[in-house]
Amino acid sequence: MRTILMTIEYDGTQYAGWQLQTNGPSIQGVVESALTQVLGESVRVHSSGRTDAGVHARGMMAHFRTEAQLPLLAFRDGANRFLPLDVAVREVRLVPDTFHARFSAKGKWYRYTICRTETRSPLAQHMSWHLRCDLDFRAMRAAADLLVGERDFQAFRTSGCMARTTVRNIYSIDFVEESDMLHLDFKGSGFLRQMVRLLAGTLVSVGRGKRQVNDVSRLLAGDATVPCGPSAPAKGLCLQEVWYDFDSLANHQLSGQSQRMANGRKNSVAESDSP
Repeated sequence: MRTILMTIEYDGTQYAGWQLQTNGPSIQGVVESALTQVLGESVRVHSSGRTDAGVHARGMMAHFRTEAQLPLLAFRDGANRFLPLDVAVREVRLVPDTFHARFSAKGKWYRYTICRTETRSPLAQHMSWHLRCDLDFRAMRAAADLLVGERDFQAFRTSGCMARTTVRNIYSIDFVEESDMLHLDFKGSGFLRQMVRLLAGTLVSVGRGKRQVNDVSRLLAGDATVPCGPSAPAKGLCLQEVWYDFDSLANHQLSGQSQRMANGRKNSVAESDSP
């Protein structure tokens, strides 16, 4: 059995999210369907996380297991042959059997994009949140600084979030200006359900003067009288990258193989000593 890791890029505009849904097409659904046509057997794809309806990805990571001995590029090119034009497998690689796209992840990078043009941009409408107002970057950066580090983000998740703990570690929040676009880059160990959209919405509220910088401290402290958000529109969010320690995974795989070989030798000795 081989474990194949894919890097998947998609425009989530027309989809109900990553996960299989009954109310519309999903990214997982079209990827599994494409692989099934390539392999001639049903395939279950496990992702590094879920993206909501309308959210995009440049680097969604997902793995599947198969007995097929096709060349690696055949998995990529074969899947792309059957995928719709708004979804593509960009890269494939062979990973250890111990690998899991979600549980082996060490961190993620999400980018939220705000379009600041005076008039709406048809070309950016599906990939950004259009805001005509001025934003106080100094206040937004001060609020963002309060969010960096290991914090309890209980206030920054939506109902239905099933995470066992709401503590997460945000490594950095960066503001990147690119012409009329403002990118908010969130990098961290992991994120709760709609957490990035709520963080982006809260920072924008601070930038528009509708929230005070200190409100972020109160939210982190669990002050229920302070509302967070609003949740920024899904269309501005994109999963950029997921990080793994592949060297560690490979060493763990080799260690496991060595242990199995040692156990095999012990069993052989025991069998030969039997009367």
